[in-house]
This record gives sequence, C-alpha cells and structure tokens, in this order.
Amino acid sequence: MFGDYSISDLGAILAMQGFAGLILFSVYVLMALGLAIIFGQMGVINMAHGEFMILGAYVTWMTSNAVQHVAPSLFPGYFFIAMILAFIAAGALGMLVEWALIRHLYKRPLDTLLATWGLSLILQQAYRSIFGAREVGVELPEWMMGSWQATDAIQIPINGMFVMALTILITIVVFYILFWSSWGKQVRAVVQNRVMAGAVGINTEKVDRYTFGLGCGIAGIAGSAFTMIGSTGPTAGQLYIVDTFLVVVFGGAASLFGTIASAFSISQTQSTLEFFLSGSMAKVITLLTIVGILMVRPQGLFALKVRK
Repeated sequence: MFGDYSISDLGAILAMQGFAGLILFSVYVLMALGLAIIFGQMGVINMAHGEFMILGAYVTWMTSNAVQHVAPSLFPGYFFIAMILAFIAAGALGMLVEWALIRHLYKRPLDTLLATWGLSLILQQAYRSIFGAREVGVELPEWMMGSWQATDAIQIPINGMFVMALTILITIVVFYILFWSSWGKQVRAVVQNRVMAGAVGINTEKVDRYTFGLGCGIAGIAGSAFTMIGSTGPTAGQLYIVDTFLVVVFGGAASLFGTIASAFSISQTQSTLEFFLSGSMAKVITLLTIVGILMVRPQGLFALKVRK
C-alpha cells in the first residue's frame, strides 16, 4: 500500500498523470516550436508569442460560433477549418509585425524584448476591447467528447489524444519544411551565415519575414489546441510564455530536437510532481532543477554551432 492507494491504483493514477503530462507537452511543443524558429533564426525575443497563441484561440472560438449559426451541418469538422484560419490569422499578423517593427531591431535583442513586450500589452488590450474581458470557451464536436477506456482504471480523454496527434503532425511538417524543402535550406543557410547567404543571392529579409510568420502561425495552431484544455481570455497567453521560454532555453536555442526533448522533460516532471505536491511547489521544483542544469550547461541540452 502507498498511503490510501494500492500498488495497482497508484500505477493507474501515475499513468493518467503521465498522459496529462503528454497533453501539456503537446501544448509546450506547439508553442515552443514557433518560438524556437523565431529566436533561432533572427535572435528575436518575442514576448508577444503568447498573444499570437490567444489570437488562434479567439479565431477558433469565432469559427465555432459562426459554423453553429451559419452551417450547423459542418460543426463536427469545424475544428479543422478553425486551425487553418488560426494559422493564417496569426501568421499574417506575424508577418505584418515583422515588417512594421521587428526588421528595424535586428541585432538588438534587448530592444526586441521591450518592443514585443509592449506589443503584447497592446494586443491584450485589443482583445479586451474586441472580445471583452470575460473568458470564453469553445464548444467541442461530439466526437471529441468523452474518453477512451484504456483499462478498467485508466481513462484517456479523446480531445487529449487529438491534441497529441495534431502535435505529431505539425512537428513532422515543420521538420520537413526546415530540413528537406528548398526554403528550409535557405532558412538554415541564413542561420549558419547570414552574410554569405545574402552574398549567394538569398533574400534574407524575405526569409526572415516568412520565418517569423511561420513561427507565429504555429503559435496560432497552438491556440486552437489550447481551447480544448483551457478557457480563452485576453491575458491567457501570459500563463504559458514563461514556460515556453524555459522550454526553448533549456533545450538549446535554435535546436528543434532540443525543444522537443526539453518540452517532454519539463511537462512530465511537472505533471508527476503535481501528484505528490501542490501545483505551485511542482512548478518551483521544476524551475529550480532547470536553473541548476543551466548553471552547469548554459547552452542547453542541445547546442547549435552558428558562424557569425
């Protein structure tokens, strides 16, 4: 016996906690992938990344309401439409922000931090003015409701499995774009040596704009996934931005493999500790562990060598 639990009950609870950690891991990966692409490509510290995520969540909420009123027969599949629209909306706003603001601040990371922090406040107020201060929730299609009975004691939420499948698909697509497409080769060339990439004819400004848009678009998809596990409000993105930066820094800036490994480690550690401790204590211990590891290995789990 372990307290009031038998060994079998404890195993079932830990298994369900582990799956809850996988859902948190999925949101972290979707958020951190976009942030890692932006930070690794341009060295931009995007403090407004959470607001791009919330834009995707609001787009999903609006799509849900619109489909219910205009075309109820399409409601079972509205989420796929919402994800595409969330990617387009967040990506388009990201490209606009890069053109209007970020491109003037390259090689000035502290300035980008302050500028994007100000942008996050502006976007929060814009969401509050447009959508109201109250949190809103998305109604899920019936096929996403309920849970799958894995064993007699273990139930796995169907929407959680959907989020995980979505994360795997998006990760595969991102890796294909960055490592096997011709545009991805240009992105990696700019990361490795921006001056030489420009010298051989690569339009580095265009690469930067599309890269920033891609990172923000992925955050928009993360916002769609977020609607399944939490309520959407003007400041909801701030709840995840610190954790997302921890994931990127701990994994190693510009390393997508490190981002995934870091997200898995942090989410599973935090979810498991929450069973034994309070949520706040679990987060504190996780943070202290990360800080301790970074003191020994400041470059993160995986470091990418970049030529200046």
